[in-house]
Amino acid sequence: MSFSRKLGCVALGLLCALNLYAADITVTTKFGDVVVKDEPKRIVTVYEGGLDSAFALGFKPVGAIATRGGDGVASYIQEIAKDVPLVGSMRELNIEAVVAQRPDVILAPYYLPKEQYDLLSRIAPTLVPLETSIEPDTWIKEFRFYAKALNREQVAEDILTKINDRIASMKQTVEAKIPADQRGASLLRWMPQGAVILTPKFFSNAILAQTGFDVTDAGLVKAGRPHSSPLSLENLPSIDNEWIFMATLDADAREALAAAEKSPAFARLEVAKKGHVIPVHGQLWTSATGAIAAQAILDDIQNVLDHKLH
Repeated sequence: MSFSRKLGCVALGLLCALNLYAADITVTTKFGDVVVKDEPKRIVTVYEGGLDSAFALGFKPVGAIATRGGDGVASYIQEIAKDVPLVGSMRELNIEAVVAQRPDVILAPYYLPKEQYDLLSRIAPTLVPLETSIEPDTWIKEFRFYAKALNREQVAEDILTKINDRIASMKQTVEAKIPADQRGASLLRWMPQGAVILTPKFFSNAILAQTGFDVTDAGLVKAGRPHSSPLSLENLPSIDNEWIFMATLDADAREALAAAEKSPAFARLEVAKKGHVIPVHGQLWTSATGAIAAQAILDDIQNVLDHKLH
């Protein structure tokens, strides 16, 4: 074989090796660099945001966890995720169930404990985002993180552009139809112990604020916390606002809210007198995160703009 032909074979071999290497994606995670094979087929999600992101990016996961306050995935994503097997809940992960799904990759939350990571990473490459706090753009960073690992970065950017365009359009409506001094809004989650108010940095609150509402927590949420301590009926005036988005997670909470709404303390709230207490689903507004959830929250806000403005 001539030298030039040998050189050509070597070059071809190097190109093939490089292509094979390029098919693997290295992602910097909370627990170090993780290598993911290109186009994983079997994705297990142990985080609601991971489930949302996987579906948004065009995958169908083979494992998910039950949502907070429920025995299945969140209602907003139930239709497309109804056939996805459960591998545990937010409170308790079933490692055996994860193993049974033979995952190629596992999408996990930023708050995954190191001991659980050590177990999961023995099963498959486990992707834990770098973010360690609740910030308005945390969900976007997470979405891009998962998109990079799954080789869907451009798909993610196209989705984010559509969401941002819709937000911009809705903001124009809010600014045109609601006076600046009447845009104050808060998100509450009602529980049997009482209402908690969520930080403006929370996922759904960040979207609400981007559409033009002035989201506040009445100074009741401590730094670094997602929500306040439960409020008694007597303390409800401290969170009175122009708009209150009221979330419940389960039947007990809905019953507690129904009883509270009949009380004189609740009736005296200005927001109640105006009919601006907006019921929303707690699984979506106070537990979910991701691109599909963002669109569902925007649907709820659009419903307010369509039916609550005079």
